[in-house]
Amino acid sequence: MGDSLLSKIGEFLHANRPWYKLPRLLAMPQLIEIRNQLRQENLHDTEEPPLAVHSGPIEETVRTGRTNDGSWNDLKCPHMGAVGARFGRNFPLAETFPDTANLLQPNPRMVSQELLTRHSFQPATILNLLAASWIQFMVHDWFVHKKGEPENVVEIPLDAADPWPAHPMKVVRTPVDPAPPGSTHPPAYANGNSHWWDGSQVYGCDTDTTASVRTLQHGKLLINPDGRLPINPATGLEITGFTENTWIGLSMLHGLFALEHNAICDALRTQYPEATDDWLFAKARLVNAALMAKIHTIEWTPAIIPHPVVKIAMNTNWSGLAGQDLQDVFEFLNDSEILGGIIGSATDHHTAPYSLTEEFVSVYRMHPLMPDDFTFRSAVDNKVIGRYELPEVAGLAARKVLDKVTFTDLFYSFGRMNPGAIRLHNYPTHLQNLVRDDGERLDVATIDILRDRERGVPRYNRFRRLIHKDPVKSFEELTDNAEWREEIRKVYNNDIEQVDLMIGLLAEPLPDGFGFSETAFRVFVLMASRRLKSDRFFTNDYTPELYTPLGIEWVKQNSMLTVLKRHFPGVAPALDGVENAFQPWRAVE
Repeated sequence: MGDSLLSKIGEFLHANRPWYKLPRLLAMPQLIEIRNQLRQENLHDTEEPPLAVHSGPIEETVRTGRTNDGSWNDLKCPHMGAVGARFGRNFPLAETFPDTANLLQPNPRMVSQELLTRHSFQPATILNLLAASWIQFMVHDWFVHKKGEPENVVEIPLDAADPWPAHPMKVVRTPVDPAPPGSTHPPAYANGNSHWWDGSQVYGCDTDTTASVRTLQHGKLLINPDGRLPINPATGLEITGFTENTWIGLSMLHGLFALEHNAICDALRTQYPEATDDWLFAKARLVNAALMAKIHTIEWTPAIIPHPVVKIAMNTNWSGLAGQDLQDVFEFLNDSEILGGIIGSATDHHTAPYSLTEEFVSVYRMHPLMPDDFTFRSAVDNKVIGRYELPEVAGLAARKVLDKVTFTDLFYSFGRMNPGAIRLHNYPTHLQNLVRDDGERLDVATIDILRDRERGVPRYNRFRRLIHKDPVKSFEELTDNAEWREEIRKVYNNDIEQVDLMIGLLAEPLPDGFGFSETAFRVFVLMASRRLKSDRFFTNDYTPELYTPLGIEWVKQNSMLTVLKRHFPGVAPALDGVENAFQPWRAVE
């Protein structure tokens, strides 16, 4: 009843003013209506053939805990959201064929150099650098496209004066998931991760990786007391669930949530002293994954989008307008997603089997958050203890810094530094000329532009139409920055319809209280709730019976602030008076 009324109010408001310009009580119904429309019209399945339906018995271990590869989250369709499942789409499949005729128009390397190059660092002063680490930590839980064959490349022609060492620039194509004979669908791509929000970046997505991170004692993970993860001598990389594209910010978070997993195990053992190693591991993973999802929903998101309505919306996603306390008292509130929140409500995939989408991947291209330079300070007296450039804190080189700087000082330093603003001309310089540990050289900005075109993600104006926003009619409407306007016009030969999605997202004017574009936020509105609503471990099976009463209370009582203080108490003075761990911390004296 309440959901329906709010939806009708939203329909009325939708035709008048954008939601972010309305008072809070009027903005919420419009946001709900936007989400409801997206749920009905913007979820499209790509699986061929459709997912197989299971009708036989179900093992108790897969019913009561998360699997390594994400299978059996949906007990009727075990492969839904598992490793190897295809990325879905937010748009009708007919809209997602790659525009192969214009794959290199305009040249993606030119787009990188002319529109993305960072001439001076634009800081995002509302955030600290943990916010940049966090989103990459989350992305590594959600998706990774499989690597293609080295000989199957796109050749990007370069100007003779381009300093890139190899002409043409060669970019390996994304491998297409095999289609059945006679398929008329556009190319689809398989996810190398589980699609679920299950902490796979910490625990791994396959049996061998998960086994490698466990101690096999009391449910715990391998981790040193100081937060450092052990090193695999064969690779030189940390032993954790996901090791690609590693840098010091990821090492910190992987270590932090391995410590948190072990703390949950210790707490469970006090109440269940006879519990087995496997039981403790499974329960701690459930709790740890839920806590990470909560932190992202009600802490990271309101930090990067500090619009008051967004804070209400994210808290509503988690515990409803009534809040956690009333939800605990009145269990019937879970009959209403709006009043009682998604957590603990009924599972619902809406109009398509659950998957993450290619469009979701595209709007999370947030590389401008990364700075090129890092200053590390002491958590005791704020004195500078080291300055480094991005290549020195990434890949195998980061080990030298990790051996010199304590995790307490690293977290304090990240809390004091700002990430970059998610805008044009703020792409990390080092990522436009990235040399990986294996010697491969990449212009990540060029690849970002190419990937959207290659994977059939519509360009900016078409994307807006399909996400139920009006297209921009001119370059003046596209951006309020006069210099950017003329640069974009020149690069795209005065054709507004050819502007790439990422360029439009980085250029469009931001509503007050937004750290990234409102167009991207439309996908976020849909998929942020979907990641919770489709997952039975956040909905039907978010129960004391599965999580244990202690586990439910652990998620309820904890936050990024409490996690940081528990494992690195030396940062507590810098967090005095700080309400959100992803906002700038105070300087110690």
